Amino acid sequence: MLLKSIKGPSQVFLYQILKLRIVFSILLLTTLIGCAGLQFKAIKKQVLNDFKSEKLSHQHTGFLLVDIGTNDTLFNINGAKYFIPASTAKLFTYYASLKLLGDSLPSLKYIQENQNVTILGTGDPTWLHPYFKNELPIAFLKRFDSISLYLDNHEGEKYGPGWAWEDYPYYFSPEISAIPLYGNVVTVTPNNPLTVIPDHFTTAFQNKVEGPPRDWKANQFYLSKQNKDTLQIPYITSKELTVKLLSEETGKPIGLLDSIAPKKWKILPGIPRDSVLKQLLWKSDNFLAEQLMLLCSSKISDTLSFERARDSVIGKYLSDLDPMPRWVDGSGLSRYNLFTPTAMVNVLKKLYRESDSLQLFTSIPQWDSNGTISQGSGPAKSSFIYAKSGSMGNIYNLCGYLRTKSGKVLLFSFMNNHFRRPSSEVRQNMYAILKRVHETY
Repeated sequence: MLLKSIKGPSQVFLYQILKLRIVFSILLLTTLIGCAGLQFKAIKKQVLNDFKSEKLSHQHTGFLLVDIGTNDTLFNINGAKYFIPASTAKLFTYYASLKLLGDSLPSLKYIQENQNVTILGTGDPTWLHPYFKNELPIAFLKRFDSISLYLDNHEGEKYGPGWAWEDYPYYFSPEISAIPLYGNVVTVTPNNPLTVIPDHFTTAFQNKVEGPPRDWKANQFYLSKQNKDTLQIPYITSKELTVKLLSEETGKPIGLLDSIAPKKWKILPGIPRDSVLKQLLWKSDNFLAEQLMLLCSSKISDTLSFERARDSVIGKYLSDLDPMPRWVDGSGLSRYNLFTPTAMVNVLKKLYRESDSLQLFTSIPQWDSNGTISQGSGPAKSSFIYAKSGSMGNIYNLCGYLRTKSGKVLLFSFMNNHFRRPSSEVRQNMYAILKRVHETY
Protein backbone atom coordinates (compact mmCIF):
# COMPACT_ATOMS: atom_id res chain seq x y z
CA MET A 1 0.00 0.00 0.00
CA LEU A 2 2.90 2.32 0.77
CA LEU A 3 4.45 1.71 -2.68
CA LYS A 4 1.14 2.47 -4.43
CA SER A 5 0.87 5.80 -2.62
CA ILE A 6 4.33 6.94 -3.76
CA LYS A 7 4.26 9.22 -6.79
CA GLY A 8 7.13 10.98 -8.49
CA PRO A 9 10.90 10.56 -8.29
CA SER A 10 11.29 12.74 -5.21
CA GLN A 11 8.96 10.55 -3.17
CA VAL A 12 10.70 7.40 -4.42
CA PHE A 13 14.02 8.89 -3.34
CA LEU A 14 12.67 9.73 0.15
CA TYR A 15 11.25 6.24 0.44
CA GLN A 16 14.65 4.71 -0.39
CA ILE A 17 16.29 6.92 2.23
CA LEU A 18 13.70 5.83 4.81
CA LYS A 19 14.33 2.15 4.02
CA LEU A 20 18.09 2.64 4.37
CA ARG A 21 17.66 4.33 7.75
CA ILE A 22 15.47 1.53 9.02
CA VAL A 23 17.91 -1.13 7.81
CA PHE A 24 20.86 0.80 9.29
CA SER A 25 19.07 1.18 12.64
CA ILE A 26 18.30 -2.55 12.78
CA LEU A 27 21.89 -3.43 11.89
CA LEU A 28 23.24 -0.98 14.49
CA LEU A 29 20.93 -2.33 17.19
CA THR A 30 21.84 -5.92 16.31
CA THR A 31 25.53 -5.03 16.41
CA LEU A 32 25.23 -3.29 19.76
CA ILE A 33 23.28 -6.21 21.26
CA GLY A 34 25.82 -8.63 19.83
CA CYS A 35 28.74 -6.60 21.20
CA ALA A 36 27.09 -6.35 24.63
CA GLY A 37 26.45 -10.09 24.60
CA LEU A 38 30.05 -10.84 23.65
CA GLN A 39 31.28 -8.41 26.28
CA PHE A 40 29.17 -10.05 28.99
CA LYS A 41 30.39 -13.50 27.93
CA ALA A 42 33.96 -12.28 28.29
CA ILE A 43 33.18 -10.84 31.72
CA LYS A 44 31.46 -14.08 32.72
CA LYS A 45 34.53 -16.08 31.77
CA GLN A 46 36.73 -13.67 33.70
CA VAL A 47 34.50 -13.88 36.78
CA LEU A 48 34.51 -17.68 36.66
CA ASN A 49 38.30 -17.59 36.51
CA ASP A 50 38.29 -15.28 39.54
CA PHE A 51 36.44 -17.93 41.54
CA LYS A 52 39.23 -20.39 40.73
CA SER A 53 41.93 -18.00 41.89
CA GLU A 54 44.26 -18.56 44.80
CA LYS A 55 42.64 -15.82 46.92
CA LEU A 56 39.29 -17.67 46.92
CA SER A 57 40.67 -21.18 47.17
CA HIS A 58 40.91 -21.09 50.98
CA GLN A 59 37.34 -19.97 51.68
CA HIS A 60 33.77 -21.04 50.93
CA THR A 61 32.11 -18.86 48.30
CA GLY A 62 28.67 -18.91 46.76
CA PHE A 63 27.33 -16.64 44.03
CA LEU A 64 23.90 -16.81 42.45
CA LEU A 65 22.78 -14.16 39.94
CA VAL A 66 19.32 -14.21 38.33
CA ASP A 67 17.60 -11.90 35.84
CA ILE A 68 14.22 -11.14 37.43
CA GLY A 69 12.73 -10.21 34.05
CA THR A 70 13.59 -13.42 32.18
CA ASN A 71 14.22 -15.69 35.20
CA ASP A 72 17.54 -16.65 33.55
CA THR A 73 20.34 -17.77 35.86
CA LEU A 74 23.47 -15.86 34.85
CA PHE A 75 25.81 -17.30 37.50
CA ASN A 76 25.37 -20.24 39.83
CA ILE A 77 28.42 -21.05 41.90
CA ASN A 78 27.58 -23.23 44.91
CA GLY A 79 24.02 -21.88 44.87
CA ALA A 80 22.67 -24.95 46.70
CA LYS A 81 25.42 -25.06 49.36
CA TYR A 82 24.76 -23.95 52.92
CA PHE A 83 26.45 -20.83 54.34
CA ILE A 84 26.27 -18.98 57.65
CA PRO A 85 24.21 -15.93 56.62
CA ALA A 86 24.99 -13.49 59.48
CA SER A 87 22.73 -10.43 59.15
CA THR A 88 21.46 -11.31 55.67
CA ALA A 89 19.03 -13.53 57.65
CA LYS A 90 17.22 -10.26 58.44
CA LEU A 91 15.79 -10.41 54.89
CA PHE A 92 13.72 -13.37 56.07
CA THR A 93 12.60 -11.42 59.15
CA TYR A 94 11.70 -8.51 56.88
CA TYR A 95 9.65 -10.83 54.66
CA ALA A 96 7.90 -12.43 57.64
CA SER A 97 7.00 -8.98 59.00
CA LEU A 98 5.50 -7.89 55.69
CA LYS A 99 3.40 -11.04 55.55
CA LEU A 100 2.26 -11.35 59.17
CA LEU A 101 2.10 -7.78 60.49
CA GLY A 102 -0.33 -5.07 59.45
CA ASP A 103 0.42 -1.44 58.65
CA SER A 104 1.00 -0.66 62.33
CA LEU A 105 2.64 -2.75 65.02
CA PRO A 106 0.40 -4.37 67.65
CA SER A 107 1.68 -2.43 70.66
CA LEU A 108 -0.01 -4.48 73.39
CA LYS A 109 -3.04 -6.68 74.09
CA TYR A 110 -5.42 -5.57 76.82
CA ILE A 111 -8.66 -6.15 78.69
CA GLN A 112 -10.30 -3.13 80.34
CA GLU A 113 -12.39 -3.63 83.49
CA ASN A 114 -13.65 -0.28 84.77
CA GLN A 115 -10.50 1.66 85.72
CA ASN A 116 -8.22 -1.37 85.76
CA VAL A 117 -6.48 -2.70 82.67
CA THR A 118 -4.83 -6.09 82.24
CA ILE A 119 -2.13 -6.14 79.59
CA LEU A 120 -0.24 -8.80 77.68
CA GLY A 121 3.02 -8.05 75.89
CA THR A 122 3.34 -8.50 72.13
CA GLY A 123 7.09 -7.98 71.91
CA ASP A 124 6.75 -4.43 70.51
CA PRO A 125 10.35 -3.11 70.64
CA THR A 126 9.51 0.59 70.32
CA TRP A 127 8.29 1.40 73.85
CA LEU A 128 10.51 4.34 74.93
CA HIS A 129 13.13 3.12 72.43
CA PRO A 130 16.17 5.46 72.06
CA TYR A 131 15.44 5.96 68.34
CA PHE A 132 11.62 5.70 68.10
CA LYS A 133 10.86 7.27 71.51
CA ASN A 134 7.39 5.74 71.36
CA GLU A 135 5.32 6.90 74.37
CA LEU A 136 1.91 5.87 72.97
CA PRO A 137 1.56 2.76 75.20
CA ILE A 138 2.68 4.74 78.26
CA ALA A 139 0.07 7.43 77.57
CA PHE A 140 -2.53 4.69 77.17
CA LEU A 141 -1.65 3.07 80.51
CA LYS A 142 -1.74 6.41 82.33
CA ARG A 143 -5.49 6.57 81.68
CA PHE A 144 -6.15 3.79 84.22
CA ASP A 145 -6.08 3.75 88.01
CA SER A 146 -4.28 0.42 88.18
CA ILE A 147 -2.51 -1.96 85.81
CA SER A 148 -2.22 -5.74 85.89
CA LEU A 149 0.62 -7.27 83.93
CA TYR A 150 1.30 -10.81 82.69
CA LEU A 151 4.86 -11.42 81.51
CA ASP A 152 5.11 -15.20 81.17
CA ASN A 153 3.86 -15.42 77.59
CA HIS A 154 7.36 -15.33 76.06
CA GLU A 155 8.26 -18.91 75.15
CA GLY A 156 12.01 -18.69 74.75
CA GLU A 157 15.30 -17.60 76.25
CA LYS A 158 16.68 -14.09 76.68
CA TYR A 159 19.31 -14.87 74.06
CA GLY A 160 19.04 -16.73 70.79
CA PRO A 161 20.58 -20.20 70.31
CA GLY A 162 24.25 -20.08 69.45
CA TRP A 163 24.78 -16.44 70.37
CA ALA A 164 28.26 -15.54 71.60
CA TRP A 165 28.06 -15.20 75.39
CA GLU A 166 30.82 -12.56 75.54
CA ASP A 167 28.63 -10.10 73.60
CA TYR A 168 26.34 -9.60 76.62
CA PRO A 169 27.46 -6.02 77.46
CA TYR A 170 27.44 -4.60 73.93
CA TYR A 171 24.73 -2.59 72.19
CA PHE A 172 24.12 -5.13 69.41
CA SER A 173 23.09 -7.92 71.81
CA PRO A 174 20.20 -6.81 74.06
CA GLU A 175 18.01 -9.40 75.72
CA ILE A 176 14.72 -10.57 74.15
CA SER A 177 11.54 -9.97 76.18
CA ALA A 178 7.74 -9.73 76.01
CA ILE A 179 7.60 -6.04 76.93
CA PRO A 180 10.98 -4.46 76.19
CA LEU A 181 11.54 -0.93 77.49
CA TYR A 182 14.10 1.62 76.25
CA GLY A 183 15.28 -0.97 73.71
CA ASN A 184 16.40 -3.08 76.70
CA VAL A 185 19.51 -0.89 76.91
CA VAL A 186 20.76 1.86 79.19
CA THR A 187 21.76 4.93 77.18
CA VAL A 188 24.54 6.84 78.90
CA THR A 189 26.08 10.15 77.82
CA PRO A 190 29.25 11.26 79.67
CA ASN A 191 28.12 14.84 80.30
CA ASN A 192 28.83 16.64 83.52
CA PRO A 193 26.75 15.42 85.26
CA LEU A 194 26.27 12.00 83.66
CA THR A 195 23.05 11.53 81.67
CA VAL A 196 21.48 8.07 82.05
CA ILE A 197 18.25 6.86 80.38
CA PRO A 198 16.34 5.43 82.15
CA ASP A 199 17.50 7.38 85.18
CA HIS A 200 16.58 4.34 87.30
CA PHE A 201 20.15 3.13 86.61
CA THR A 202 21.97 6.39 87.40
CA THR A 203 23.36 5.13 90.70
CA ALA A 204 24.46 1.83 89.12
CA PHE A 205 27.42 3.46 87.28
CA GLN A 206 31.01 3.47 88.45
CA ASN A 207 34.26 4.59 86.87
CA LYS A 208 36.57 1.92 85.52
CA VAL A 209 39.68 2.19 83.37
CA GLU A 210 39.17 -0.97 81.32
CA GLY A 211 37.02 -4.06 81.03
CA PRO A 212 33.42 -4.71 79.92
CA PRO A 213 30.87 -1.94 80.55
CA ARG A 214 28.61 -4.18 82.67
CA ASP A 215 28.89 -7.03 85.13
CA TRP A 216 28.11 -10.49 83.77
CA LYS A 217 25.34 -11.25 86.27
CA ALA A 218 24.27 -7.87 87.64
CA ASN A 219 23.05 -4.46 86.48
CA GLN A 220 26.27 -2.84 87.62
CA PHE A 221 27.70 -0.59 84.90
CA TYR A 222 31.14 0.88 84.29
CA LEU A 223 32.33 3.89 82.32
CA SER A 224 35.86 4.95 81.53
CA LYS A 225 36.71 8.61 82.15
CA GLN A 226 38.34 8.63 78.71
CA ASN A 227 35.06 7.77 77.01
CA LYS A 228 33.37 10.79 75.41
CA ASP A 229 30.73 8.99 73.33
CA THR A 230 27.14 8.07 74.08
CA LEU A 231 26.94 4.34 74.84
CA GLN A 232 24.06 1.89 74.83
CA ILE A 233 24.60 -0.97 77.27
CA PRO A 234 22.12 -3.87 77.55
CA TYR A 235 20.64 -4.34 81.00
CA ILE A 236 19.53 -7.62 82.56
CA THR A 237 15.76 -7.85 82.22
CA SER A 238 13.41 -9.38 84.77
CA LYS A 239 9.69 -9.33 85.50
CA GLU A 240 10.30 -7.33 88.67
CA LEU A 241 12.42 -4.74 86.86
CA THR A 242 9.83 -4.35 84.10
CA VAL A 243 7.14 -3.69 86.72
CA LYS A 244 9.35 -1.15 88.48
CA LEU A 245 10.28 0.73 85.28
CA LEU A 246 6.69 0.82 84.04
CA SER A 247 5.46 2.03 87.42
CA GLU A 248 8.05 4.82 87.39
CA GLU A 249 7.01 5.88 83.87
CA THR A 250 3.23 5.73 84.37
CA GLY A 251 3.03 6.75 88.02
CA LYS A 252 0.51 3.93 88.49
CA PRO A 253 0.49 0.82 90.72
CA ILE A 254 1.23 -2.31 88.72
CA GLY A 255 0.35 -5.82 89.77
CA LEU A 256 2.21 -8.84 88.40
CA LEU A 257 0.01 -11.81 87.50
CA ASP A 258 1.24 -15.41 87.91
CA SER A 259 -1.37 -16.88 85.58
CA ILE A 260 -4.09 -15.75 83.23
CA ALA A 261 -7.20 -17.30 81.75
CA PRO A 262 -7.76 -17.29 77.98
CA LYS A 263 -9.32 -13.98 76.98
CA LYS A 264 -10.51 -12.13 73.93
CA TRP A 265 -7.92 -9.39 73.91
CA LYS A 266 -8.20 -5.98 72.35
CA ILE A 267 -5.12 -4.68 70.51
CA LEU A 268 -3.64 -1.22 70.91
CA PRO A 269 -2.18 -0.12 67.54
CA GLY A 270 1.41 1.07 67.66
CA ILE A 271 3.72 2.98 65.32
CA PRO A 272 3.87 2.31 61.55
CA ARG A 273 5.44 -1.04 60.68
CA ASP A 274 7.48 0.26 57.74
CA SER A 275 9.39 2.81 59.83
CA VAL A 276 10.62 -0.08 62.00
CA LEU A 277 11.43 -2.28 59.00
CA LYS A 278 13.59 0.43 57.43
CA GLN A 279 15.53 0.81 60.68
CA LEU A 280 15.87 -2.98 60.80
CA LEU A 281 17.70 -3.12 57.47
CA TRP A 282 19.51 0.23 57.38
CA LYS A 283 20.98 -0.16 60.86
CA SER A 284 21.01 -3.98 60.81
CA ASP A 285 19.39 -3.81 64.24
CA ASN A 286 19.55 -7.21 65.96
CA PHE A 287 17.15 -6.22 68.74
CA LEU A 288 14.46 -5.08 66.29
CA ALA A 289 14.90 -8.29 64.30
CA GLU A 290 14.31 -10.55 67.30
CA GLN A 291 11.37 -8.55 68.61
CA LEU A 292 9.74 -8.35 65.17
CA MET A 293 9.61 -12.13 65.08
CA LEU A 294 7.85 -12.07 68.48
CA LEU A 295 5.42 -9.51 67.08
CA CYS A 296 4.74 -11.88 64.17
CA SER A 297 4.06 -14.63 66.71
CA SER A 298 1.62 -12.36 68.58
CA LYS A 299 -0.53 -12.20 65.43
CA ILE A 300 -1.12 -15.94 65.47
CA SER A 301 -1.05 -16.71 69.21
CA ASP A 302 -0.94 -15.09 72.65
CA THR A 303 2.35 -16.96 73.16
CA LEU A 304 5.43 -15.16 71.89
CA SER A 305 7.81 -17.55 70.16
CA PHE A 306 10.33 -17.20 67.37
CA GLU A 307 9.69 -20.81 66.36
CA ARG A 308 5.94 -20.23 66.02
CA ALA A 309 6.46 -17.21 63.78
CA ARG A 310 9.11 -18.97 61.70
CA ASP A 311 7.03 -22.11 61.20
CA SER A 312 3.99 -20.06 60.25
CA VAL A 313 5.75 -18.00 57.58
CA ILE A 314 7.53 -21.06 56.18
CA GLY A 315 4.34 -23.10 56.11
CA LYS A 316 2.24 -20.39 54.42
CA TYR A 317 4.70 -18.52 52.22
CA LEU A 318 8.09 -20.25 51.97
CA SER A 319 7.24 -23.94 51.68
CA ASP A 320 8.66 -23.98 48.13
CA LEU A 321 12.22 -23.22 49.29
CA ASP A 322 14.57 -26.00 48.23
CA PRO A 323 16.76 -26.73 50.06
CA MET A 324 15.07 -25.45 53.21
CA PRO A 325 17.26 -23.18 55.38
CA ARG A 326 18.11 -23.80 59.00
CA TRP A 327 16.65 -20.62 60.49
CA VAL A 328 17.13 -20.28 64.24
CA ASP A 329 16.89 -16.55 65.04
CA GLY A 330 15.59 -13.30 63.61
CA SER A 331 18.84 -11.35 63.56
CA GLY A 332 21.43 -13.75 62.16
CA LEU A 333 23.61 -13.49 65.27
CA SER A 334 23.69 -17.27 65.57
CA ARG A 335 26.23 -19.40 63.75
CA TYR A 336 23.64 -22.19 63.82
CA ASN A 337 21.82 -20.48 60.94
CA LEU A 338 22.42 -22.09 57.55
CA PHE A 339 21.08 -20.56 54.33
CA THR A 340 21.82 -21.22 50.67
CA PRO A 341 22.27 -18.52 48.01
CA THR A 342 19.25 -20.13 46.29
CA ALA A 343 17.03 -19.56 49.35
CA MET A 344 18.19 -15.94 49.58
CA VAL A 345 17.47 -15.26 45.91
CA ASN A 346 14.05 -16.90 46.20
CA VAL A 347 13.07 -14.60 49.07
CA LEU A 348 14.41 -11.59 47.16
CA LYS A 349 12.26 -12.66 44.21
CA LYS A 350 9.17 -12.94 46.42
CA LEU A 351 9.84 -9.52 47.93
CA TYR A 352 10.21 -7.97 44.48
CA ARG A 353 7.02 -9.53 43.13
CA GLU A 354 4.82 -9.35 46.22
CA SER A 355 5.60 -5.92 47.70
CA ASP A 356 5.61 -2.33 46.56
CA SER A 357 8.86 -1.68 44.68
CA LEU A 358 9.19 1.91 45.92
CA GLN A 359 8.86 0.78 49.53
CA LEU A 360 11.25 -2.13 48.91
CA PHE A 361 14.03 -0.03 47.38
CA THR A 362 13.59 2.60 50.08
CA SER A 363 13.87 0.04 52.87
CA ILE A 364 16.89 -1.84 51.51
CA PRO A 365 20.17 0.06 51.84
CA GLN A 366 22.29 1.08 48.88
CA TRP A 367 25.77 -0.38 49.00
CA ASP A 368 29.06 1.04 47.72
CA SER A 369 32.53 -0.38 47.25
CA ASN A 370 33.35 -0.03 50.94
CA GLY A 371 30.21 -1.79 52.05
CA THR A 372 29.09 1.40 53.76
CA ILE A 373 25.71 3.06 53.69
CA SER A 374 24.99 6.76 53.35
CA GLN A 375 24.24 8.36 56.71
CA GLY A 376 22.02 11.09 55.24
CA SER A 377 18.25 11.15 54.95
CA GLY A 378 18.40 9.09 51.77
CA PRO A 379 20.79 6.65 50.09
CA ALA A 380 23.66 7.67 47.83
CA LYS A 381 22.32 8.35 44.33
CA SER A 382 25.34 6.90 42.53
CA SER A 383 24.96 3.37 43.84
CA PHE A 384 23.52 0.57 41.67
CA ILE A 385 23.44 -2.09 44.40
CA TYR A 386 20.51 -2.39 46.82
CA ALA A 387 21.45 -5.06 49.31
CA LYS A 388 21.63 -6.32 52.88
CA SER A 389 25.08 -7.20 54.10
CA GLY A 390 25.91 -9.70 56.81
CA SER A 391 29.20 -9.94 58.65
CA MET A 392 30.79 -11.57 61.65
CA GLY A 393 34.22 -13.08 62.25
CA ASN A 394 35.48 -14.67 58.99
CA ILE A 395 32.15 -14.07 57.23
CA TYR A 396 30.94 -11.43 54.79
CA ASN A 397 27.79 -11.81 52.68
CA LEU A 398 25.73 -9.54 50.45
CA CYS A 399 22.24 -10.30 49.12
CA GLY A 400 19.99 -7.99 47.16
CA TYR A 401 19.26 -6.29 43.85
CA LEU A 402 21.56 -5.00 41.13
CA ARG A 403 20.46 -2.45 38.52
CA THR A 404 22.41 -2.69 35.25
CA LYS A 405 23.21 0.17 32.89
CA SER A 406 20.76 -1.33 30.39
CA GLY A 407 17.94 -0.98 32.93
CA LYS A 408 17.63 -4.62 34.01
CA VAL A 409 17.09 -5.71 37.60
CA LEU A 410 19.11 -8.71 38.78
CA LEU A 411 18.77 -10.71 42.00
CA PHE A 412 21.96 -11.87 43.65
CA SER A 413 23.31 -13.64 46.68
CA PHE A 414 27.07 -13.40 47.21
CA MET A 415 28.22 -15.36 50.27
CA ASN A 416 31.75 -15.63 51.68
CA ASN A 417 32.45 -17.87 54.70
CA HIS A 418 35.57 -19.01 56.53
CA PHE A 419 38.07 -16.58 55.03
CA ARG A 420 41.06 -15.27 56.95
CA ARG A 421 41.98 -12.25 54.86
CA PRO A 422 40.65 -8.75 55.70
CA SER A 423 36.94 -8.22 55.12
CA SER A 424 37.77 -5.08 53.14
CA GLU A 425 39.45 -7.24 50.47
CA VAL A 426 36.39 -9.49 50.28
CA ARG A 427 34.09 -6.47 49.87
CA GLN A 428 36.26 -4.97 47.15
CA ASN A 429 36.33 -8.26 45.25
CA MET A 430 32.55 -8.54 45.44
CA TYR A 431 32.08 -4.95 44.33
CA ALA A 432 34.43 -5.37 41.36
CA ILE A 433 32.48 -8.40 40.12
CA LEU A 434 29.08 -6.78 40.58
CA LYS A 435 30.25 -3.59 38.88
CA ARG A 436 31.41 -5.56 35.83
CA VAL A 437 27.97 -7.16 35.60
CA HIS A 438 26.32 -3.77 36.04
CA GLU A 439 28.28 -2.30 33.13
CA THR A 440 27.98 -5.17 30.66
CA TYR A 441 24.64 -6.91 31.12
